[in-house]
Amino acid sequence: MNIEFIEIGHELFIKLNGDLDHHSSESIRDIIDEKIKDEKYKKIVIDLKKLDFIDSSGIGFVIGRYKVIRKRNGVIEIINASKKVRKILDMSGIGKIINIK
Repeated sequence: MNIEFIEIGHELFIKLNGDLDHHSSESIRDIIDEKIKDEKYKKIVIDLKKLDFIDSSGIGFVIGRYKVIRKRNGVIEIINASKKVRKILDMSGIGKIINIK
């Protein structure tokens, strides 16, 4: 799993590449939590264009970041999910709480 950050003002774009599963979600969570701990970001955009797979651990990772940013009155959004990844996101119901574009 590779991760890339792009900062634009108070927005943080997170580009994920690879699989977001039980093997990678904990380490990715630690990296992102370290990045967002200073509370300067009001919006987090997770770009899944290069994400090949997501499982329940990956869904849990996304929901956890949602909870963190919501406590700060911020928003989180998911963009560029492939059809396969989007289907998993839709089945999980995550679209009810997080905007998926």
